[in-house]
Amino acid sequence: MTSGVLRGVDRAAFAVALADRLRRAGVPAGLTQVDDLVRALVAAPPADRSTLYWSARISLVRRHADLATFDAVFEAVFADAPPLPLTRAASGPGRRDEVHVPLPADTDSAGSGGGLPWATLPPAVAETAESDAALRLPERRPAALAGLADRPFEDLDDRQVALLGEVLRAAVHRWPTRRTRRHRVSPAGRRIALRPTVARARHTGWEPVEVVRERPVRRPRRVVLLCDVSESMRAQATAYLHLMRAFATVADAEVFAFATTLTRLTTVLRHSSPVEAVDRAGAAVTDRFGGTRIATNVRTLLASHHGDLARGAVVVIGSDGWDSDPPDDLAAAMARLRRRAHRIVWLNPRAGVPGFAPRVAGMAAALPYCDRLLPAGTFQDLLDAAGQLQSVTWTAGLK
Repeated sequence: MTSGVLRGVDRAAFAVALADRLRRAGVPAGLTQVDDLVRALVAAPPADRSTLYWSARISLVRRHADLATFDAVFEAVFADAPPLPLTRAASGPGRRDEVHVPLPADTDSAGSGGGLPWATLPPAVAETAESDAALRLPERRPAALAGLADRPFEDLDDRQVALLGEVLRAAVHRWPTRRTRRHRVSPAGRRIALRPTVARARHTGWEPVEVVRERPVRRPRRVVLLCDVSESMRAQATAYLHLMRAFATVADAEVFAFATTLTRLTTVLRHSSPVEAVDRAGAAVTDRFGGTRIATNVRTLLASHHGDLARGAVVVIGSDGWDSDPPDDLAAAMARLRRRAHRIVWLNPRAGVPGFAPRVAGMAAALPYCDRLLPAGTFQDLLDAAGQLQSVTWTAGLK
């Protein structure tokens, strides 16, 4: 501004300082009112005190009851102040200019100090003390759960395993669906629903004026989990039971544990408490931490009345592949399971070790019939495996 009552004055500083004095006197002048005043001063620079008064009053006062207070504050600011320039540069330290108006130290009845308001602003940025210390960045550390997720199962206690089990259950929040033979009415369907279309044509002289469409009903794809709880899987058994509980409670899965015999744990693992569910599952498996007979237990599942559960399902087997049955028996059982299941996924706790190769006889015999071989040596591996199981769109064959 080159002319007028606020010649050479910072408009934003003036508006903020005047609004601050009004707030101290009880007038609610917020940021919106300050912005209105700045815009008004830019659009119409006040040539005299009367114009400035009306610009400030219209912009800063919203209630009729605040007019008296505004008049008192405005009068206290501009009563004895001639229209002389005052800028931030002129009021800086070490600068003295006799043409600037001295600021009186007394306080008026409106609760505002005398003098021009923009001269009372505190420094925007405080000076920092000089220091020779180098700049230090905060050390980034992983969260407690993130640190536990990468540790081997044998390094975790029961409380940590239960905590990570709840994280695993929260990760299994959705499950892929499959197309069924049933259909339902849907405007987005591609197939014409004959019966509803003919039924509506009765009201239009048997002319199909309104065509009803339908589409197939989709249901969650069934999942069957088999967990090895033999002696070689002692360190991983509890964590695998938490994985089975996550799918049993979220995806309505059927879960079985096996060592030398097969034990169904579906109803046991659906308990609301994870610790209680795993404890009951451990008590239900009578041959826990014994030998391993994978081929025998796969045949037992397919021959039982639960065998149809594997038809069109995603079958997940958690085992290290050590088997006391002959490899040919396991290959025959896996071939039969392959013909019945939609996908077969094998979780091996040793698959994530560098240089791993499926040289164990049982693992080598079962591998040709698996769609995926996934590492499962840590909870992070189980989380990654759960994410892959929730997007079952693979083609046939091992990847």
